[in-house]
Amino acid sequence: MRIALEPRSWRLQLWTWPEVERYLEHNKGVIVPLGSTEQHGPTGAIGTDALTADAVAQAVAERSHVVVAPPQAFGMAEHHLGFPGTISLQPSTLLALLRDVVVSLARHGFERVYVINGHGGNMATARAAFSEAYDRAASLGLASAPRLRCKLANWFLAPAVMGHARQLYGEREGQHATPSEIALTLHLHPDLARKLRPLPDPAPVGPIHGWEDFRRRYPDGRMGSDPSLATAAAGKELLERAATALGEDLQRFLQAP
Repeated sequence: MRIALEPRSWRLQLWTWPEVERYLEHNKGVIVPLGSTEQHGPTGAIGTDALTADAVAQAVAERSHVVVAPPQAFGMAEHHLGFPGTISLQPSTLLALLRDVVVSLARHGFERVYVINGHGGNMATARAAFSEAYDRAASLGLASAPRLRCKLANWFLAPAVMGHARQLYGEREGQHATPSEIALTLHLHPDLARKLRPLPDPAPVGPIHGWEDFRRRYPDGRMGSDPSLATAAAGKELLERAATALGEDLQRFLQAP
């Protein structure tokens, strides 16, 4: 189903309420980009997780013609608070926010909420929020409640993305401030390339605890990663792979009982 909108306007915030009402006559799906505002090493943009989640969401929307909610740029990043610029929600805050977003959408008749996530720290909380949203929608007696389904799609964990990142970067991909996610931001904002520079070997991947412990273990914010390997060209390819994989997954989700 297509709506007569200008190109690149699958953003909910650019629609009017009658357009949303007409959309819901034919499509009950919505994409919610979820990111974080946190440090990404000494050369990565603090908005990396939100920028990438929103970009993947927009690319998926253009393929699937599913509306995209405004991106949620703040996530659960408590362990990064030892680095200036990080803004974190506590798990309980993020849970309440996501629950309320889902229930608000369900009130209007949305039945399939596909959350495209760019930050690993959001995963457990998002799933808990879905459970609360189901209960809340049912307790309110919403007509959409019996068919309401939510799914968390972590773009960076899609096999097509992970496999390509490992092929490009091997063990230098690491687990935080990775060259794959930095590459995607370079594709989106080429001027970020001026921040990149060779760095000393990063601290190896290990456990994640509180922010003070994280800062001690990973003094420059990286976890086994070498973001200097990132290129805009690689970011373009990774975005294409993520959009294709998640677009196919979204279609299966929309059609599932």
